[in-house]
Amino acid sequence: MEKDTRPYVPWKLVDDFMTAVFIKLGLPEEDARLCSDVLLESDRRGIESHGCNRFKPIYVERIKAGILNPVTKIDVLKETPTTAVLDANDGMGMVASKKAMDMCIEKAHQYGMGMVAVRNSSHYGIAGYWASMATKQDMIGITGTNARPSIAPTFGVENMLGTNPLTFGIPSDEPFPFMLDCATSIIQNGKIEYYARIGHDVPAGMVIGRDGSELTDSSQILKDIRSQKAALAPLGGLGELFAGYKGYGYATVVEILSAALQSGIFLKALDGKDENGKIRPYHLGHFFVAIDTEAFMGAEAFKKTCGDILRSLRASEKAPGQERIYTAGEKEYETWLYRKDKGVPMTEAVQKEFIQMRDEFGLTQFHFPFEN
Repeated sequence: MEKDTRPYVPWKLVDDFMTAVFIKLGLPEEDARLCSDVLLESDRRGIESHGCNRFKPIYVERIKAGILNPVTKIDVLKETPTTAVLDANDGMGMVASKKAMDMCIEKAHQYGMGMVAVRNSSHYGIAGYWASMATKQDMIGITGTNARPSIAPTFGVENMLGTNPLTFGIPSDEPFPFMLDCATSIIQNGKIEYYARIGHDVPAGMVIGRDGSELTDSSQILKDIRSQKAALAPLGGLGELFAGYKGYGYATVVEILSAALQSGIFLKALDGKDENGKIRPYHLGHFFVAIDTEAFMGAEAFKKTCGDILRSLRASEKAPGQERIYTAGEKEYETWLYRKDKGVPMTEAVQKEFIQMRDEFGLTQFHFPFEN
């Protein structure tokens, strides 16, 4: 594990602080604690593009701007024994997602499978959090969400699709599940935001300008994407040489399932602006699936076979110079083992944000170790 020179802040301190800020913004305490936990799950797994880095710019600022409702009113628009459609009414995406996956799991316990779509929602945090809810019940968890337009179609330069993760969580007999949680672009907006914070360029070939040029300046890319002067490349990259059309195709699958199942808006309409260019709620769509492995040949048999597959892959012949082969979710599990007693690593930019929010909301009871 590479050494990290950033200060580590105790998990409970960060959790309590973010929860307190959410409460100050109007969230009920239970919802505030959930939203904080979802953000921290990203940092536990080392996926810092969706952790504390995003607390202020994505959630705090959107609530303050009036485009994200702190109290989440969830309506059940339609329900069958195995499906449902929920309306989040522009509330917290994490709160709506918890309700949706809870319903999926309950239906799967009873009928073997459950699927729920959500409309009029907002950013729901790390997708793997929701898939993990299913794996803890010995179920397969699947989820996806659309997002503001960022990805260009193959042979295009216009940002049309969101980074649209297609996420699978699969239980195994190992201490951690198989967890494939990734965007359908080579790089996602959160990672570019993180690069901009630490002054790191985006590698060439991941972002394309309207003139077809490859862009690398992280801070400028963020501005250009929001002004639709730049777009992300889909998984596989630009053009067809490295099969970028596959990433483009999977991003489109997520877009269709996220929007069409709940008759929601899609593509350019998700840019968070009205016809006059003023900011508005994003009205995102999500979908969730839970599949009970017990309904097939039994959960224990399923988990053993899954584990055998993963162990066989890791035991296969390694490329010259490589020490290990990993399976999805393994690195994230090892990151958690490394960080669980150390705390949350925090960049200087996030440290400043935490101090600023503490002062703004009068949370004088909090003192952070990086202030010493």
